[in-house]
Amino acid sequence: MAVADGRLEALFTGLAGHFVLLRVSYVRTNVPPSGYRERNSTADRALDILMMFTDDQPVISGNAFAERLGVARSTAYRYLQSLVNTRFLEEAPGGGFRLGLRILEIARLARRSYGLSEVALPAMTALSKQARETVLLTRRAGDLVVCVDRVEASARAVRISYERGSSLPLNAGASALILLAWSPAPEVRNLLATTRLQKFTPETLTSVDAIMTRLAKIRENGYAVTRAELDPDVFGIAAPIRDDNGQVVAAVTVAALASG
Repeated sequence: MAVADGRLEALFTGLAGHFVLLRVSYVRTNVPPSGYRERNSTADRALDILMMFTDDQPVISGNAFAERLGVARSTAYRYLQSLVNTRFLEEAPGGGFRLGLRILEIARLARRSYGLSEVALPAMTALSKQARETVLLTRRAGDLVVCVDRVEASARAVRISYERGSSLPLNAGASALILLAWSPAPEVRNLLATTRLQKFTPETLTSVDAIMTRLAKIRENGYAVTRAELDPDVFGIAAPIRDDNGQVVAAVTVAALASG
């Protein structure tokens, strides 16, 4: 069932304080950058292999790995066998290789290490129940905005598919814009200038100057509202989550189908 934009905005007026006051209390460990800069060819090859998988290519053949790595088939299969033995990869039933269960285990541990989900999930669940819509928890690391967790309304007839672990574009959607809005302006401008800004719908901004102006307005309002900027039928409202020092560390977003 589609939801009217007006109902969500009215609901957000009452929930804005709930969004902004949701703070996470966890220790951010400041680890000094390592001086180790030498490349480890075996580790690099393994990472290259894992990074080849995409939504469009969940299964890849051994020959394709060898061709992309620029190595002999026998060399590629040694790398692949090592990853299969450690459960990072597994052989797909129809041939080729797919990501293994060890990846899921590591993803679970990564989510726990952030300390975000445990703190945010009770509030997200309450928010989803009140809004009767999907609620997302997102975090930014460099040029990646990742969906860390989500809560779906149990009564929702139509599901909005933003999976845990999926990455979102920097220039589209409330979840990404809210995280950029409180980042240092020079860093954001440089990031946008060096990133391919894709136009997903007619409403998507791809001009760096236009996005920077938009981010300033988001900071002024304290939250972000987007309509059909990433998906044609999706309406999003997002607000920052701050740590005990007042730094924005994540965002919470209500995503809903918007009626025309």
